[in-house]
Order: sequence, then C-alpha cells, then structure tokens
Amino acid sequence: HAAAGGAPVPAREADAVLDHPGLITSPMVGVVYTTGEPSSPPFVKVGDTVEAGATVLLIEAMKVFNPIKAPRGGVVTRILVSNGVPVEYGEPLLIIE
Repeated sequence: HAAAGGAPVPAREADAVLDHPGLITSPMVGVVYTTGEPSSPPFVKVGDTVEAGATVLLIEAMKVFNPIKAPRGGVVTRILVSNGVPVEYGEPLLIIE
C-alpha cells in the first residue's frame, strides 16, 4: 500500500483504511482525476463537507470520464490518491466520515 505521496503506509494503518466504513474504492481500472479541468479547483479537499451523490473524483477509462460520487454525506477526512495516477479496481480513493 502507498499513500498519496508514494510513501509506504504502515500495515496497521493500511488495514484501518481498508476497514473504514466511509472508504470509497475505485469501481474500475483507470486514471483518477481530482479536478474536472486542469485549471479548476479540486472536487473535494480534506475537511470539505459533501452531500450524498456529490462528485468527489473522476476516473477516466477508455477515454470516458466517469464521476465517482459520494455514497453518503459527511466530511472528507483523507484523500488517498493523487491527480493523474492510475488506479486499480477496488483501490482505496478517499474516506468520508
């Protein structure tokens, strides 16, 4: 497991992330985008309050941009990916508490 900066995440912390009830994981293989356009602000930042159904990230797969929506409302407490990085199916993306 690696954190957004690429540093390894300790095993206990990785397990806590994977078991977190507010964890959003990638529904597909693709490239994650934290903004809609390069000059736009990110969809969410740590500390932001989001409503259920709000777009929190985009994943581009086969030249289609797929919105990743918050399954529930809450506060974004961790963003586990960086803009423009490839993600695998089931990879942790962010946590909403």
